[in-house]
Amino acid sequence: MTIGDHLDALYGLPAYTFPGIKHQPRPVGPDAVAWRISGEAYDAEEKWTDVFARFRAAVDTTRVKALIVGAWEDAYEEDPSEIIEALVAARERFPALRALFLGDMVGEECEISWINQTDVTPLLAAFPELEEFGVRGGSGLGFTALHHGALRRLVVETGGLPAEVVRGIGGSDLPALVRLDLWLGTPDYGGDSEPADLEPILSGARLPSLRHLALRNSEMQDAVAAAVAAAPVVARLETLDLSMGVLTDEGAAALLGGQPLSHLEKLDLHHHYLSEPLMQRVRQTLEPAGVEVDLDRGDAEEDADDDGTVWRYVAVGE
Repeated sequence: MTIGDHLDALYGLPAYTFPGIKHQPRPVGPDAVAWRISGEAYDAEEKWTDVFARFRAAVDTTRVKALIVGAWEDAYEEDPSEIIEALVAARERFPALRALFLGDMVGEECEISWINQTDVTPLLAAFPELEEFGVRGGSGLGFTALHHGALRRLVVETGGLPAEVVRGIGGSDLPALVRLDLWLGTPDYGGDSEPADLEPILSGARLPSLRHLALRNSEMQDAVAAAVAAAPVVARLETLDLSMGVLTDEGAAALLGGQPLSHLEKLDLHHHYLSEPLMQRVRQTLEPAGVEVDLDRGDAEEDADDDGTVWRYVAVGE
């Protein structure tokens, strides 16, 4: 599966794309929408930074609450360092900014695992009042351990999340973080983390406010499930999301054999490779306690070679 739709909202605000150079923006309150600033991934007539300059000239940026960074030119070759520099340089123009998403591109613009990224922590350092931050694309992605006192939601969408990024997030002090969503991906696209890299996150020591945890889209989903089964942070979660990955009966059995999950409001396992008996076991264990369970198999289909080798896939790879 590929990413087929742009973000339709951020920070509870509907997304609105700032128009191209030949069009005028429709009348809209600067704080009423999440502004998408986007260029062209191919044959760009205008650089992203030029679109951003037009945006700053046309809109009262002191009232802007949410920004979405869309396509930039040659994203399959160029990282957004220049974009990050422009955003950091303009930080005093955005005193109300509370949400930022970097890399809102669909497959036609640039497949998720071909989006070039860079170290994104300068953005968090420049905007200490940010409450939501998201990034798409793992190639070249960096995340240096930091302290951020306001961040409530962190989303990292990749087809392969580098282990150093997982460790950077795990080593960060994020006392206000309520939601963490990591797409771990596959080694084919740079997802080289191991369950041990998740330990600082699963301990919850630096994440005292965490209530919603998603560790998904992973080729090692069974091992992740086994690690989660004994993780201290789970006892205070409201929702747990292990969806989109290669979860089999082995991982689900380990999850059910660990600490109780009956306190959860929801367990999301959609896109999985569980047998019918194991799915029934999950339902019978959790649904009577009031846990909403998502066991939609979706498009999780197996392929088998003539020699009997079975191939299973994450939901979002390339």
